[in-house]
Amino acid sequence: MRKIVVINQKGGAGKTTSAAMLAVGLSRKGKKVLLVDLDPQGNVAVWFDIPYEKNLYHLLVENAGFDECSYPLNNNLLVTPSDKTLAQSEIVMAGMGEGREKVLSKALAPVSNADFVILDCAPSLNLINLNAMLYSTEAVVPVSMDYLSLVGAREVIDNLTWVRDKMGHEVKVSMVIPTFYDKRDRKSQEVLETLSRHFGDKVTTPVRKNVTLAESVGAHQDIFTYAPKSYGAEDYMKIVDRALNG
Repeated sequence: MRKIVVINQKGGAGKTTSAAMLAVGLSRKGKKVLLVDLDPQGNVAVWFDIPYEKNLYHLLVENAGFDECSYPLNNNLLVTPSDKTLAQSEIVMAGMGEGREKVLSKALAPVSNADFVILDCAPSLNLINLNAMLYSTEAVVPVSMDYLSLVGAREVIDNLTWVRDKMGHEVKVSMVIPTFYDKRDRKSQEVLETLSRHFGDKVTTPVRKNVTLAESVGAHQDIFTYAPKSYGAEDYMKIVDRALNG
């Protein structure tokens, strides 16, 4: 089972889109996937219009069962949603003392038959994201074509290094995904070149700017269903294939 945290300290880098499309794409390839939303904005449930009663908050702090808090999106894909109540769980977890950084690992321990667990993180360094890093074995870092997103990626690497050195847990960066790429834009070229210098072959094919990705959210569909011939569908399927071969 591969455990992948999708993270960048900068907002607007395409984390949720990358996490969700990676999860959906892998499930369409026949893999069993769990997608966990660790962002209090709860965008995954909004995107796919998932009706739910219990969510990640109940799993983490109210000892609800995993099955009570996870919902099928298709035959191969389960989603554990979140909403603003997740912010409250941070407060509760902070008071747990020893072991608070492993609450997520304990909550997801019943997950045994998934090929991939994909964690969509909020753009911050907090206790929940620390839990996500300590659960995961791989990191996927989406980076939009701007300087602040590059800084956010650098902070992710620093945090992963800290987790390795201080917590004794190794999380390897398996993919860096350039998002909102426009080959006509000099800034896009410069950011892509910088990523290539720093991350080498970990940098994936860029995800081109594509309005249909935003439209698919309003349609409550993944990009492969909403616009299968779009740049977004083409680019994210290449990333899915790379994840399968990685």
